[in-house]
Amino acid sequence: MTNLKQLLALNIKQNRRRLGLSQAKLAEKAAASTQYIAMIELERKFPSLEMLERLALALEIDSLELFSPPPFKAKNLKNFQNAVITDLEKALAKSINKTVRATVSAVIDSHTGELENGM
Repeated sequence: MTNLKQLLALNIKQNRRRLGLSQAKLAEKAAASTQYIAMIELERKFPSLEMLERLALALEIDSLELFSPPPFKAKNLKNFQNAVITDLEKALAKSINKTVRATVSAVIDSHTGELENGM
């Protein structure tokens, strides 16, 4: 699960890039240092409420959006779907293989018993 620092860092970085801003330009717009912006994006610092509001204003978003999970992209959904299908195929193949081996073994054992009893 993503923690608040990770979510904040991701949203600041994505919104900064969306606007084509460097860390220095964002820092200038939010009245902060470039190093401080970098530390937030690296999850080493967590800004005050006042700074969060200044960052949101500089990023042209509502302050709540700083903590909104990123949208689930279709590509991610397709990758997830493929991973699930692959896992299901492997599990199904393993189950079928186990069942076939048990059935073949049972058939062989029953025929072996018949041969030993002279049938």
